[in-house]
Amino acid sequence: MDTDILISGGGVAGLTAAAAFGTKGFRVICVDSAPVAPEDQRSTAFLQPAIPVLEAAGLWDRLAPQAAPLQVMRIVDAGGPLPEARLVREFDAAEISDQPFGWNLPNMLLRKVMAARLEDLPNVTHLQGIGTARLATREAGARVALTDGTTVSARLVIAADGRDSPMRRAANIPVRVTRFGQKALAFSVTHDIPHQNVSTEVHRTGGPFTLVPLPDKDGTHRSAIVWMERGAEAERLRGLPPDQLSVAATERSAGILGTLKVDSPTGIFPIIAQVADRMASERLALMAEAAHVLPPIGAQGLNTSLADLAALLDLAHPDTLGNAAMLEAYHRRRHADVRTRAAAIRALNRTSMLSVPMMRDLRAFGLQALHGVTPVRRALMRAGLGR
Repeated sequence: MDTDILISGGGVAGLTAAAAFGTKGFRVICVDSAPVAPEDQRSTAFLQPAIPVLEAAGLWDRLAPQAAPLQVMRIVDAGGPLPEARLVREFDAAEISDQPFGWNLPNMLLRKVMAARLEDLPNVTHLQGIGTARLATREAGARVALTDGTTVSARLVIAADGRDSPMRRAANIPVRVTRFGQKALAFSVTHDIPHQNVSTEVHRTGGPFTLVPLPDKDGTHRSAIVWMERGAEAERLRGLPPDQLSVAATERSAGILGTLKVDSPTGIFPIIAQVADRMASERLALMAEAAHVLPPIGAQGLNTSLADLAALLDLAHPDTLGNAAMLEAYHRRRHADVRTRAAAIRALNRTSMLSVPMMRDLRAFGLQALHGVTPVRRALMRAGLGR
């Protein structure tokens, strides 16, 4: 087979890339080896800068009616002797924009809508249940062996195939990994108090407990939860029956939305920070988790991935697609930003894990100081949006 672009990976980032490049007129093959796991209860918050990328891919009009807006980011410190809120600070998008910070959608819904979009694009082939195995490149192009024995020739290969990316390994690009000894639980809950489009991070110890708004269902208030804890504790929590996990989640949330009731399976995944030494090599561009893995704090993960895609779209021209100059420009444009964001998120995560009372008090003092200075508060909000 012959194509302009081969995308290795059919997660949210890979499917968005396939839709975006297909909409731009390129011939695209997207290979998608992993089926959607029913226990994947994660959701994705698309921040404002991500929306033009989704629009360019022909996706936002399909997703917007089902998205929950994120108008306010609320941080709660519950680091006192009891698991209750002792400091609450809110960051309202209205201070810096006439739009919300972003919009939240379940990952399973995203993949369904995105796969349907690819079916509408005659120049895009979506191969499900097939992965990439081997990569051979030369100045003029790349050849990729797929797991079904097929070989594809492409001018550009985009690796969006996860933290263990087979294409990154095939190109011998090293990664730098930080392990935190944490895991994250992901599930959804119903609750008594409406979320009012407020995303809440509750800090106590072990890692942040984040409640992200989901649309109400049949009049019932719902949120997605990402609960980061040290590995052994996360595994213990995952083993609890739903009613006991609901009690534990309600306590860990400091009761900010009232009583929580688990209404989905519970997924679990390890927390690491990982950055590739380079974003590109001959005829290959790394994006999303193939290039960088960030702890789920501040909705930076996929939004950083879509910033990768925005750069690739801007640099992709029919005459120079995948050549050395394009890929070197991509590396220069993205790598410094990725490293800076990874360093900041690593620091924030270590702060969120603090268990010594004096250090938790210092964390609360820092939050209060940052929120209390208007120019600093607004600068932090703009930085969170990637501006």
